Amino acid sequence: MRIPVVVGVDGSEASLEAVDWAADEAVRHGVSLHIVHAAAGSLLEDSDLMTAASERARSGAPTVRLTSEVSHEDAASALIDKGRNALALVLGSRGRGDLTDMLLGSVSLAVAARADCPVVVVRGTVAHRHAQFENIVVGVEDEESSGTALEFAFREARVRRCRLVVVHAWSAPSGAFSTPRAPSWPLEAHRRPPAQVLDDALLGPVERYSDILVERRLIERPARPALLEAASGADLLVVGARPRLVHRGLQLGLVNHALLHHAPCPTVVVPHI
Repeated sequence: MRIPVVVGVDGSEASLEAVDWAADEAVRHGVSLHIVHAAAGSLLEDSDLMTAASERARSGAPTVRLTSEVSHEDAASALIDKGRNALALVLGSRGRGDLTDMLLGSVSLAVAARADCPVVVVRGTVAHRHAQFENIVVGVEDEESSGTALEFAFREARVRRCRLVVVHAWSAPSGAFSTPRAPSWPLEAHRRPPAQVLDDALLGPVERYSDILVERRLIERPARPALLEAASGADLLVVGARPRLVHRGLQLGLVNHALLHHAPCPTVVVPHI
C-alpha cells in the first residue's frame, strides 16, 4: 500500500485551503488522503470539523481515497508522528489560535522544523494554489544538501507535466573572483564556480528525469530574495533543509524560515536526512 498525503486541519480557512491542495496532490500521485485533527473542542465540534474537511476534499477531488482521524496529542506532535509514514504533510499558513495575524502559524512552523517527510505550507493566491503557472521552482545549494529537494521537485514536475526552474543563488566572497565576467574562475580545493555547482547537482536528476523541461538560473544575490522573486510566478517552491546540531530534530535555517513566512506560493521544505 502506498503511503498517503497527510493534511492537518483545525477549522480555519487556511486549513481548508490546505485540504484542497492536499486532495489534488493525492490524486496526482494516485495515493490516499489522510485528514488529521488534533482534538481541542467538544466531540460534536470535532465531528463537525472533520465532516466539513472531508466534504471539502471530496467536492474538489471526487476520486480521492479518503481517511481521517482525530488525535488527542498536541497538534504538532500528532502531525509529526503521522509524517513518519507520509508522502508529504500539508498544512495551512495560519491557524485558529490567538496569533492568527502572524505570517505563519506556530504549528506549521514547528512541524516544518521537525518532520521526517516533506512539509508543504499552502499559501499564496488562488492562481498559485491551483497550479495555474505550470512551473515549479527549486532552490539548490549543492548536490549533497539539495539532493532530496531536487528529487522531490523533479517528481512533482513529472506528475504535473510542468517546467522545473532550478535556482542557484550565490554571492562571491570579497576578493574571491576578479570580476563577474572573468574568463575563468579561480578554483580552490574547496570551491567551484557556481555553474559547476549547479551542473553537478543536476547531473543525476536530469538523467533520471530526461522528460522534464529544466530551466537553470544562476543568480548573484542572496538566496532569500532570489527565491522569492523566482517563486512569484510558480505553483510550488521547493527547498531543502539539512540537519542541524540543536535541541532535537531538523531545524530551519534563516532562509527557509523566511521563505515559509513570505513566499508567494505553496512552499515545500524537504528534509535531507
